[in-house]
Amino acid sequence: MLYRGGRAIARLILWLMRVKVTGAENLPREGGVLVCANHVSYWDPVVIGCLLNRPINFMAKAEFFENRFSGAVFRGLRAFPVKRGSGDRQAIRRAMELLQAGEVVGIFPEGSRNQSGELLKPQLGTAMIAAKTGSPVLPVACVGGRKRLIRGWFRPRELRVGQPITMERYQGQKVNSQALELISTEIVNGIDSLL
Repeated sequence: MLYRGGRAIARLILWLMRVKVTGAENLPREGGVLVCANHVSYWDPVVIGCLLNRPINFMAKAEFFENRFSGAVFRGLRAFPVKRGSGDRQAIRRAMELLQAGEVVGIFPEGSRNQSGELLKPQLGTAMIAAKTGSPVLPVACVGGRKRLIRGWFRPRELRVGQPITMERYQGQKVNSQALELISTEIVNGIDSLL
């Protein structure tokens, strides 16, 4: 209820702001998908969640869930907590459960907002989730939101969606750190190619 209502209002605002989306048709219509995007603004999850046509369960920093009220709001918006910088196994398990249930999970592989213009080294947890589930990774680039307030999405403003990166070749295999680094590089290159 909260997700649908909030999404409808936000979509109207984004339409009025004329935020452009290209490649939205690249999101598979069914099955688990891991949406991986750069993170330049607090508004990125809103923009991605509204402009792609399937509900997205975003991984969000655990601090958002510490307050009972804000935690309820974030859960109502289909977010789930992750303790950043700790290799949060519970968050990884939750993401894998959602993907295996055919849901869409949204992750920012850099781990936090980055306004430098260049992608940071990604966290390996994203690669592990992709490899273990075999879910396709959808690279997404947020362009134009380099400010903390919503005005950061006014000029330029675009969401670019790339072709899915398949991960089936890793499913069922033992994944070592070298494989995770390769997957991470492939994901980052997919996002970077859209910027």
